[in-house]
Amino acid sequence: MERYPADAERRMRAFSRTRAGEGRRRYAAVGADQLGHGGTEYASELLGIDPNTIRQGLADLDQPDGPAADRVRKKRAGGGGRSTPPPGATRCSRRSYTSPPPATPGPASGGPTCPNPRPPGG
Repeated sequence: MERYPADAERRMRAFSRTRAGEGRRRYAAVGADQLGHGGTEYASELLGIDPNTIRQGLADLDQPDGPAADRVRKKRAGGGGRSTPPPGATRCSRRSYTSPPPATPGPASGGPTCPNPRPPGG
């Protein structure tokens, strides 16, 4: 089996570290596929990726419509913050809200306290 030159190996490792998940798996698969027999094990050692992960990347690349063609992401599936406060909420900071005040007053201020109060002047 042929090996990549040392400078190519260095660049491949550096590039692989900038990829995440599916992209890294497919990048490793393309590199292994170019080498033919023994390429999966070599790419696994070179990039620090499990050989089974590279095999999955090869299978992904063989799918005609791409690896995620049958998957559809739900809107806002990644989480993220709320764009609008819940009804009756009090704004504490740019990104957090407290629940509506309880029926009975809270501490000495007479209302709910902010779990993450803004610093003075902020």
